[in-house]
Amino acid sequence: METYFLKNEDLLKFYERIAQGYELYVPTRVKSPIKKDECACKSDLPTDDFLLRKFSQIGKEEIVFGDYRAVEPTRAFFTHYKEEVCEYFEGNDVREKKERPLALCGIKNCDLFSLKVQDFVFLGGNEADPLYKKRRDDALIIAGDCPYFKEVCFCRAFDINPYPTEGFDFNLSPLNNGYLLDVASQKAKIIVLSLKKLLIPATLGQLSGRGAKRESVNMRMDAHLVPHKIPKKEVLQDIVLAGYNSGVWVDEMRTCVECNGCVFMCDTCHCFLLSDDTSSGNARKLRLWDGCLLKNFTKVAGGANPLRLRYMRLRNRYLKKFDFFVENLGFQACCGCGRCIEVCPGKIDIRRILRRLNEEKHIPTG
Repeated sequence: METYFLKNEDLLKFYERIAQGYELYVPTRVKSPIKKDECACKSDLPTDDFLLRKFSQIGKEEIVFGDYRAVEPTRAFFTHYKEEVCEYFEGNDVREKKERPLALCGIKNCDLFSLKVQDFVFLGGNEADPLYKKRRDDALIIAGDCPYFKEVCFCRAFDINPYPTEGFDFNLSPLNNGYLLDVASQKAKIIVLSLKKLLIPATLGQLSGRGAKRESVNMRMDAHLVPHKIPKKEVLQDIVLAGYNSGVWVDEMRTCVECNGCVFMCDTCHCFLLSDDTSSGNARKLRLWDGCLLKNFTKVAGGANPLRLRYMRLRNRYLKKFDFFVENLGFQACCGCGRCIEVCPGKIDIRRILRRLNEEKHIPTG
């Protein structure tokens, strides 16, 4: 992997070069409506959010480096919440989908981890999903280190570091007066050939400085997570299976309003349903995001529903993440991004549920 230094004033030129061949999305800052003294967490951690917006549609002064993951899950760029999935005939012509290749800037390591799950689902079976495959193959991933984190972030609990080392084309690591730019793929190397005047080979001092910054973030997040007592990833499958009949599920679901926000904001969720739409006069096959917390998720012909109660649906969500994927993929389907915690109006917290299940499993008997 090649690493260069890019000055602050040249970052826009880097983006402009990317935008020549891609539909580029870059981070913009959104001020949180919640004041720090009103925040339930009572911490000094940042509360602002970042949104990925089209480079071509915003003022250049709005572009920032995302300090942590964006609000929207990365999967939303590769499987849209509602989209047509089949070509169909319009007259004598076949309607074709034409999309400009995506370039996503500000993708964090939790997002990269989640893409492993999405790749397993949409590319790892007997057939690959053609829409997903084309978008993934064509996309340019511009990742970035996390110099800060939000109260809800807990990636380190699962040994996912707040900085990427693989799974990207470019990675940006902020330094005092610029960025270290890692070049990790052939696509990225081709782009770099036209940017040689902007890039300087990274020095050992710069690489050492980045290492120190990364270690500092690790230490701060580890200290932040101590009070949460989140169980290690090695025991997640055991505690979820052992807690199958636990009262934790019923207790935690008391505040659930079935909005499905946790599912739609999750970066590893992937369930969908297929629907036929004939409203336009042509048959269209639509794919719609679906999720296990929706009442009709497992409803079948005749009205039977094996997950008819809310607590059953919550439990199913955890079994899928911490049993099914551990069993079939070797790791959990949770990246510790905390989006589900942030979006939940009922304040249901995945960290608390895992802690409670772990404590319940280890209560001494006799």
